Formats: sequence, C-alpha cells, structure tokens
Amino acid sequence: MAFADGYLSELIGRQAVLQGPARLPVGRVVDFFVGKPDDTFPRIDGIVFRTKGGPMQSAVSDVVEIDVDGVLVLRNAPSESPAPENKALFLVKDLFDKQIVDVDGRKVVRINDLEIANTAGTLRVVAADIGVAGLLRRLGAGRIAPRLLDRVPRDLIAWDNVAPISDVNPTQVRLSVSESRLSRLHPSELADIIGELSAQDAARVVGSLDDETAADAFEHLDADVQQAIIADLGADRAADIIEEMDSDDAADLLGELDEEQRTALLAKIEDREYADELEELVEYESDTAGGLMTTDYVWIYPHRTTEATIGKIREIAPESEFIYYLYVTDDKRKLLGTISLRTLLLSLPTAFIHKLMDTDVVSVSADTSAEDVASAIARYDLLAVPVLDDEGCMLGIVTVDDAIDAIIPDKIANSLPRFIRHHGRRTGVGAT
Repeated sequence: MAFADGYLSELIGRQAVLQGPARLPVGRVVDFFVGKPDDTFPRIDGIVFRTKGGPMQSAVSDVVEIDVDGVLVLRNAPSESPAPENKALFLVKDLFDKQIVDVDGRKVVRINDLEIANTAGTLRVVAADIGVAGLLRRLGAGRIAPRLLDRVPRDLIAWDNVAPISDVNPTQVRLSVSESRLSRLHPSELADIIGELSAQDAARVVGSLDDETAADAFEHLDADVQQAIIADLGADRAADIIEEMDSDDAADLLGELDEEQRTALLAKIEDREYADELEELVEYESDTAGGLMTTDYVWIYPHRTTEATIGKIREIAPESEFIYYLYVTDDKRKLLGTISLRTLLLSLPTAFIHKLMDTDVVSVSADTSAEDVASAIARYDLLAVPVLDDEGCMLGIVTVDDAIDAIIPDKIANSLPRFIRHHGRRTGVGAT
C-alpha cells in the first residue's frame, strides 16, 4: 500500500496525477472519509480531491504510490462525486477543529490533526492530536522547521477514547462513534462535560445517548442547562428521557418549565400513570417533603410470609435499585409499618410480615420543610423517610441523597451518587 504511518495534515493539499508517462494532473487532496466511524480504529475508505470539475472521490486502493516529491499517483482519475454526508464521516470537514470528549481524560478538547497508520495494508485512524504539534504541522512546520516540531511534546488521544460531539450527519453516522464511549463515564462526569458545551452541542450529546444514560446524566445537570437542552431536543425525545428519570428529579425539571412546555412534555410520556404522578408532584413546593419525594418505593401487605414476599419481589423485579426498606400497607396504602431488606432475608421463611415489621415509624408530611426532613433522617439514622397524607397513607419517600441535595450547594449535590435509579412507581409486592 502506498501510504505510510503519519498524520492526515501531511497529506492534505498534495497533488494527484494519473499513472503513466504523461503523469496528467487530476487535482489536489482535500479530505478523506470513513464509512464506519464507530469501528475501534476506523478504516479510511476514500479520498476527496479538488478537481476542475468540482470535488471528486477515489478509493484509497486507487493510490499506486506516493512519489519522492509527495505526489499521489492514481490508477484511475477520480470520477465519482463525494459520498453523501449521511453515508460517511469526512475527517477534515467533520473533525478538524471540532470539539471531542476525551473519555479517559474526562474533558472536552479540540482535534488539531489525526494520526493514521497502515495496518496490514489498510489505512486507519488511530489517534487524535489535540496538542500544539498538530497546529504547527497544519501550518507547514514539518517542512519549514522539522527540528522545532520534533521538540514539541505530542498530545495524542487513542481513537477508542475519542467521542466526537459534532452532529456531522444525523441520518446515519450522527454520534454512533461516541455513544458507547460516553456511556463509560460516570453520570456526574458526563454532566460536567455537557455543562461545558453550547446548548446545541449539549443537546447533540444527550440526543446520542440511550434514554437511561441520558436520564442519569440529566439528573446531575443544573436546571438552566436542562431547560436549554430540552428546547433543542424536542418534546418527543425529551419526554423519553424524562420517563426514565427518578420521579422527584423529573418533577423538579418540569416545575422549572412554563405551563405550555410542561403540558406538552407530559402529553408525550407514554406511561400515563407516571405522567399523572409527575403532574401531582409538580404541585408541591420544591423545598418541602412533597417536592423532594419520589414515588419509587416498594410496598408489601402484612399477611404474607417472608418466603412469599421474597418470591414476589423476585417475580416483579422492581426497577428501583433502592429497596433497603419495604413499606407495609393496607389495601388503601395506609402505612402500617416498615421492614428492612436485611430483616426480611434473615427471618424464617414461614414468618409473617406483620410479626416482623417495625410499627414505630418516623414519617413526615408533604408540607414538612426540606431542613426538617434532613434533620429527621440524620437524627434517626435513616436512608429514607416516608411521606404521608393526613390519613396516614403513603405519598412517597424522601431518600437521604435527596435530603442532602436540598441543604447543600447545587454543585456538590449534583456530583453525589443517587440511591434510586429510574421510576419503579410504588412497586407492589402483594395484592393477594
């Protein structure tokens, strides 16, 4: 193969000629493209030339050699128009000077150049150059002052740790190259990166993620960033993400929107029961137990045995990850007591729930202030506290992380881990 290892910028601008004694000039190299940008180290499939007839492309395999003067010798003149933007990623047009996420470094940087390598006869993109050397190379320092360029430290990111965030062609490539890589980041790290971007780029990143990952990151974003992203995402996609958020965080987000936006988003949520719950939660003041609570909890009936209860929990497989406490209620959801998961697991299989439950329950009302909720959780060493109405029926629970959120600065609160992930909506273990 004609190409050797090096940098893409060293090939841009080179003259191309036809093979043969006449060596007829056909144009100059202006770009390269790949058809499968989501590969670990994507193969470069073609070259784009500037010709008298306009931009034309050739396959990389058409290059016979690069001669001593740096001229590309082609078997055939380029005769095809460049691939449509929805079929290929153009390395210069779509990536040079564009923002990317360094997944390992957990930061937003810009691509100054691309390192390429000839591996087993195939030309591949292997790294992004984000340093000064890349800029100097593009300015021609390699030809003018090669010794200077040699002394400049390299700053490369292996391509499998690169996640481009430009929406290069939405119908196919979009951010497929970045989706799985961004998903490796902790939600708070991903939120930090999203917070550094423009509203448009932030929406592109969020839009590239699966609903669950996007929801995880969304819960760590400031309210103003959330609103800006929602405006760019559109109601359908935003509703899908909101449906995967914890109910308390989703209600907080909706509460920051105007009534028209909120109504439009709620109408798009497919789970109508969840939409109704969110509509109710929005009505509570944000600095009260009602405003902090989530409807994601597991309730059980008192007449079941521990064995039957555990079996039912396995059967329903509640989505909520926070089931340290189980709430024992009657058929009207009046709270009778609580039982910890530890107690449930360590008790005899034949023991009845009503014999094991703790009836001395600490609870709060929906209008209890956030400070008082946090104080109750701290005083009694709780991981969550139930929120009850005037009849003693369950409205929801406030978890310790949400109580902390309410009394410490947003920047710190948004970086803390979350106990609950995604709505389980009052998961019930026993109606029979």
